[in-house]
Amino acid sequence: METVLSRSEEVRLRRFALEIRRQTICELHSLGSGHIGGCMSLAETMAVLYGGVLRVDPEHPDWPERDRLVVSKGHAGPVVYAALALRGFFPMDWLKTLNRPGTCLPSHTDANKTPGVDMTTGSLGQGVSAAVGIALANRLQKRSNHVYAIAGDGECDEGQVWEAALFAASRNLNNLTLLVDRNWYQLDGSTRDVLALGNLEEKFRSFGWNTFTVQDGHDVSALYAALMQVREEQTAPTALILNTVKGKGYPAAMRGPNHHMVITDADYEEAMQALQKEERQLCREEGQA
Repeated sequence: METVLSRSEEVRLRRFALEIRRQTICELHSLGSGHIGGCMSLAETMAVLYGGVLRVDPEHPDWPERDRLVVSKGHAGPVVYAALALRGFFPMDWLKTLNRPGTCLPSHTDANKTPGVDMTTGSLGQGVSAAVGIALANRLQKRSNHVYAIAGDGECDEGQVWEAALFAASRNLNNLTLLVDRNWYQLDGSTRDVLALGNLEEKFRSFGWNTFTVQDGHDVSALYAALMQVREEQTAPTALILNTVKGKGYPAAMRGPNHHMVITDADYEEAMQALQKEERQLCREEGQA
């Protein structure tokens, strides 16, 4: 399997990430508030997973041979929903119902409500354990599909994450990849100030995992190459540490506290203008690809 993106494929995934970011901002603006920071830092991750890595079928969300994705940081639901809608798992109009009465798109991901969501999450740390269990079940059932999980760096304060890490290594679950959204912030402030995590790559390695760091977690080419390399060569559970920027692409979130924010009209317009500028640049690059 090719691990290096062509120029045209790179631009395609960057455009997909831009549209995921746009639709996520629209969802949260329609609602009026939400977990904007941790959603924005995952737009490129969602684009690469749903645009080039995950083996899924939008017309058959429960296809037994699909790859599984467990978003343990369940409050990032809106960015997951944007990616799923854009891939055709459900109508785009559903995005306007985010976290409203009767919605299929609650604030945190819910496998009982949303087509394409593989695990209900929200209580931090538990999704990592669930992903480990799914990976073990797939092995016992002799399935060839792969399990991906996404956790926040602040979430790695949870002891349950490390219990799951120990178990996954002890069972050599080489069908499991954990992506850690290393955006350096959690609810109450910087991870350095709240509870310093140190070198996450070394920590996971000491627990028996293969570990790699993607220095720019918003570089779709680097993300794709890392995920493809892991898929081809995985000999143990693997942790990818993605250095990201919390609030990336939403200027108001990059200026101050950004875990959960009111989405004002002015901030929304500023973000839309920034995305339009990025889109114009992509159009120029597409003409050169």
